[in-house]
Amino acid sequence: KNIYMKKTTIVIGQTAPITEELIKKYGFIITPFVIDWPEMDSLEGNNIFEKMRDAEKKGIKTVPKTSQPSIGVCKKIFDDALKESESVVCITLSSQLSGAYNSAVQAKKMLNESDQSKVFVFDTFSADVSESLIALRAGELAEEGVSGEEIFKEITEMSPNVHLFGILESPKWLEANGRLNHTLSVILSQMQKIGMRPILSVKDGLVKAANLKMQAKNTAQALFKQAEEVIKKPLEEGKICRVAISHADALEEAEKLKKMFEEKYPQVEVSFIALTGIVVGCRVGPGTLLISCSIEK
Repeated sequence: KNIYMKKTTIVIGQTAPITEELIKKYGFIITPFVIDWPEMDSLEGNNIFEKMRDAEKKGIKTVPKTSQPSIGVCKKIFDDALKESESVVCITLSSQLSGAYNSAVQAKKMLNESDQSKVFVFDTFSADVSESLIALRAGELAEEGVSGEEIFKEITEMSPNVHLFGILESPKWLEANGRLNHTLSVILSQMQKIGMRPILSVKDGLVKAANLKMQAKNTAQALFKQAEEVIKKPLEEGKICRVAISHADALEEAEKLKKMFEEKYPQVEVSFIALTGIVVGCRVGPGTLLISCSIEK
């Protein structure tokens, strides 16, 4: 047996936005997703969201589609991870939003029996930055030498206390992806014009409308108010809250949001700001801002 073996390796999807620095620090293994968008290479931009803006400018009607990692890809990741660690915890986005969880579960079944018992596949029932906050906690525990089984237990308890909220720049991308009907899309657009900001969240693994914020100057302020409703009471009770922010090419708003926390709640750790993950990002479109808050016991 390799004496330098890690106790646990954490596997996360490309759906979970996170910084390079944190990936290195915790040795996260990233499961890649596939983007299918034939026009992608001919578009200007440094990231998918800039390219989506360019496509809109050029009147290109197609939208990027993503597909989950194959069972084979997941199995190879598990095989490789088990060569250097005693157990593996694989964290996926909601099984209601993607087949990624299912791919990982099927891949685990293809391992030999003793390896199967070392792999723990966790369905976050959430997405994007919420996945990242759960992964971050798992990474910290792994670094402390906690076993895969124990980490799985802890993140199972943690996950109901991780909240995700987002505001779209425009509902048209969700409509183009077939995730929103035309009538609702028009209503949401009208609301935004008069300063009402619809806030989306993930409930029971599915994207739902959470709230309507009135008189919010900008998306950052609307999301700050929404997050505040979730963290205010726990903070008064002395609980620890953590926040992570992702944006689909809306860095300025993301920075504004971070600053609001630093000024009003210096005790809240803003773990990072990162570019929204591709699966959620391709559906919600450029300009989207997302925040996740986790409340620790």
